[in-house]
Amino acid sequence: MLVFHTLDPIYFNDSKVLILGSMPSLKSRELGFYYAHPKNRFWTTLEKVYNTKIGNSKEEKIVFLKTNKIALFDVLQSCEISSSSDSSIKNPVANDLSTILNNSSITTIFTTGRKAYTLYKKFCYPNTKIEAIYLPSTSAANCPKNIDDILFSYYKKIKEKTDTK
Repeated sequence: MLVFHTLDPIYFNDSKVLILGSMPSLKSRELGFYYAHPKNRFWTTLEKVYNTKIGNSKEEKIVFLKTNKIALFDVLQSCEISSSSDSSIKNPVANDLSTILNNSSITTIFTTGRKAYTLYKKFCYPNTKIEAIYLPSTSAANCPKNIDDILFSYYKKIKEKTDTK
């Protein structure tokens, strides 16, 4: 099924890093916010990395992102995809990241999951010239991945880039 990205990017003038997924999941598209599937470990991972309670509302999550200079978006503007399966992505069309990059302080880009990383390298890097840093997927589909490994990777890579102290 052809799917279009319907979520606005979240970024601020002082955002230092951009975290990119591949395409919002079916649940995220339904609920209108990033990483909205209750089994996705993105927000709980960030809570552990920053040793804070983020909250469940969109507003609380946006405040957390602003406080920690984190921007969120996705690599793809549209693609053919079956449900939320990255492995089924066909005919991808990349988002234009120039508005975010030109209106923020982003110097580091992270991708969540191997597919987002591969798509970014192929479609976005030629325009941005900013190397992406791969982070493991926090998706429920990535459940076999040990949460401690995910947490360590996020802590080591993201925290050092977003620590404002």
